[in-house]
Amino acid sequence: MDRCYRKEILEKGLPKYLENDLLKLKEGIKNNVLYIDCLLNEFQGSINSAFVDGDITETQCDYLLNKYIYGGII
Repeated sequence: MDRCYRKEILEKGLPKYLENDLLKLKEGIKNNVLYIDCLLNEFQGSINSAFVDGDITETQCDYLLNKYIYGGII
């Protein structure tokens, strides 16, 4: 990942559907919901779709996957 990016910037300007899934995931983590696996799967699918469609950069894709999917945030 390109180190010149500030991490907060990589979560800005996301497509609306990806932004909504990220918000739902963050709320699910905060509220310790039982269906967190569903939220993770939905968010991962949205990341993949956004990248394939060219709506996010490879740097954003890698950052989001590493932080939320592979990063063990839950």
